[in-house]
Amino acid sequence: MSKRGASRKQCCFTRKAPGIVRPRTALGEAWPGDVPRDLLLARAFGAKFVDESHRARLRVEIARLRRKLRKVADISATKHGFALVPQTGREIMVLARPVEEEHGDVLAFLTDGESWSSSALALALGTSQRTVQRALDSLAAEGKVQSFGQARSRRWITPPVPGFTTILLLPAPLPTD
Repeated sequence: MSKRGASRKQCCFTRKAPGIVRPRTALGEAWPGDVPRDLLLARAFGAKFVDESHRARLRVEIARLRRKLRKVADISATKHGFALVPQTGREIMVLARPVEEEHGDVLAFLTDGESWSSSALALALGTSQRTVQRALDSLAAEGKVQSFGQARSRRWITPPVPGFTTILLLPAPLPTD
């Protein structure tokens, strides 16, 4: 989430505070409206059935979020939930990653159409090769990536889009004299 003033933009969070990422995003997306408590509980904790312990956890997360946002905005309780109230003259924007899912970082590298080895992906992502291999296996099981080759020569790509020929992306041949 970012705060945009007349001439500056300020990032309010990094990904190091995962417990407040989902409620923060929900509040930013709903701005200037409010977000019902049930929706916040579902997004923050995956709660399908709400009990008093979930409500207590939500109060703790909202308090943490208020501390993080105190210089740029406030969170006010409404009749149905909570609303984000920016400082006067401010506008709220939610900056999201292109792919918001468990292995979105791996998919982001593979969407360029190039084939990648798991070791090259691990270097690019700054993580272990085994972590990347687990992510690739999971994505392959979902049909989101494909591999070709064996052992050290195995490469990973995203599957082609059905009904869209990749040859259409190639430039036309140059005219000859």
